[in-house]
Amino acid sequence: MSSSWVFDQSHYDALNTARGATVQSVLPNLKEGLGLKTALDLGCGLGHYAEVLHKHGFDVLAVDGRKENVQEARSRYPQLHFEVADAQDPALAKLGTFDLVFCFGLLYHLENPFRVIRNIAELAGKLTLVEGIVYPTSEPAMVLMDENHGEDQSLTFTAFYPSEVCLVKMLRRGGFSQCFTPNPMPDHAEYRVGHNGFRRRTVLAASKVPVSSAHLKPWPDPSPDYDPWTMLPLYPAHPRTNSLYRAVDGFLHTKRRRGNPR
Repeated sequence: MSSSWVFDQSHYDALNTARGATVQSVLPNLKEGLGLKTALDLGCGLGHYAEVLHKHGFDVLAVDGRKENVQEARSRYPQLHFEVADAQDPALAKLGTFDLVFCFGLLYHLENPFRVIRNIAELAGKLTLVEGIVYPTSEPAMVLMDENHGEDQSLTFTAFYPSEVCLVKMLRRGGFSQCFTPNPMPDHAEYRVGHNGFRRRTVLAASKVPVSSAHLKPWPDPSPDYDPWTMLPLYPAHPRTNSLYRAVDGFLHTKRRRGNPR
């Protein structure tokens, strides 16, 4: 086994230990409760989580966009099935349907993460587990980032980083009816809320079927309430909110009269 692979570095070992503990706490209950048998590991890297899923009793197919990763994964885990595939390819649905789609450390490295979420929704019969870095904003936004030319970065070295709420909204709009965070998050600094009010990384579960688990905390649909340009309600006000609507409208009207467009 090569020791020169970027995914063998100590900071990845620490992340995998923390993430692995969360997977271990969440997955057995979901596997039994939802009758999960098949899994796709999307963006599998060197196959670490494909092997974790296999040990949990899943029939696993693992794919990655880098041929060299797939070759190394095959040498490390010859009992598993690995293929080269681009997660952003609309033809990915030809792989079939899997009870679980597992996607850790990939989405924020992509130019088209929403396309991949839609691919995941087509591939997942019941559930997906996704993980990655999230941009620090409360808006459902994505920010275009330049990445370095490392082997653990984007294939094009340019990627859209979604905020956590954007990732939730993409999962909900992409075809999943429920969204959850693990309870608790992985025990690692990158999953803890920092001084800026945001965590650097997140783990999310999204389901097409009813889910009840003590290890998952539901995340409601993050629909915005206000137009970002006017800060007025996007939807007709109900009687109980008419006073709020009038108050906001009056406040904005007063500011505009004073020459402040905002």
